[in-house]
Amino acid sequence: MMSGSLTILGIESSCDDTAAAIVCHHPVTGAAILSSVVEGQTSLHAPFGGVVPEIAARAHAERLDHCVERALAQAGLTLRQLDAVAVTAGPGLIGGVLSGVMLAKGISAATGLPLIGVNHLAGHALTPRLTDDIAFPYLMLLVSGGHCQFLIVHAPDRFERLGGTIDDAPGEAFDKVAKLLGLPQPGGPAIEAEAAHGDPTRFRFPRPLLDRPGCDLSFSGLKTAVLRARDDLISRQSGITVQDRRDLAAGFQAAVAAVLAEKTRRALDHHLAQSPSPATFAVAGGVAANTAIRTALQSVCYTTGIRFLAPPLALCTDNAAMIAWAGLERFRSGGTDGMDLIARPRWPLDPTAAPMIGSGKKGAKA
Repeated sequence: MMSGSLTILGIESSCDDTAAAIVCHHPVTGAAILSSVVEGQTSLHAPFGGVVPEIAARAHAERLDHCVERALAQAGLTLRQLDAVAVTAGPGLIGGVLSGVMLAKGISAATGLPLIGVNHLAGHALTPRLTDDIAFPYLMLLVSGGHCQFLIVHAPDRFERLGGTIDDAPGEAFDKVAKLLGLPQPGGPAIEAEAAHGDPTRFRFPRPLLDRPGCDLSFSGLKTAVLRARDDLISRQSGITVQDRRDLAAGFQAAVAAVLAEKTRRALDHHLAQSPSPATFAVAGGVAANTAIRTALQSVCYTTGIRFLAPPLALCTDNAAMIAWAGLERFRSGGTDGMDLIARPRWPLDPTAAPMIGSGKKGAKA
């Protein structure tokens, strides 16, 4: 167990963001992000309507070392001044994950810095401790392009999954609905922008799995419902108007928010039954940047008297600061890895829970 000041380099390359960051923690002043560099790949994948794994892997291989150099320069540090290097070792697109793991191994071999493999999902789940220093346990909704699950975070290495998506993750559904409405990628921001001018009550889309107990979610049928509504409009009027598209986007977004809000209410009930002490509900992942969804989740917490916490938007999407922090938490407890660290396409946070069904286009579900 380490109690002194620690400074960790984090490397993230699980999907289509190449990132490096340096995070430190001091026993008195707490955590601080000294630098954070993120290079997106949206322009590379835009012509294909989604992330192409081979293109992503090649871009990571070309950019990772430059991102590390920039992160070090922004922090005013050298590799020799660090205590360890942490890297996303999964889950994710295997080519990208492998690129990051190999770079981290090279840095470790060249400098002697300890190597720490980090679960990408743990990075998201532990972000509230980086930003707000909250205590364990707390309830987390991890909602992103490839993943969606409710977790009770008991410790840096102990997560209890209460439920998750059995098919498409919300971010994946946003991307697919944006594509069928003729909107650009990534779909989340595009849908939100259209929905801001739409009527969420015009199309009453289904709220999947609300008629069943538990915290599992499903979004594939909701996507299909939007497709059918669009096709019905095209059949009746030979196309869709701008307002049709806005109303479809608004109805879809409202349905996602309603489902997440109700499932959050159920997860909170379960969590409070286990831990009646003052509780915190945190949300992280790219979809957590959606204003309508945040508002719906905040409302649930307000009515139940639970503290609501969402990281800054820059820390909701994929970044390396969360990987550095998750690595720091593990390193502080004495955890490190050797050169046999492997890149994993799948890596469940809760190994005792049954595997989730399906695999999202932005990474394997766990």
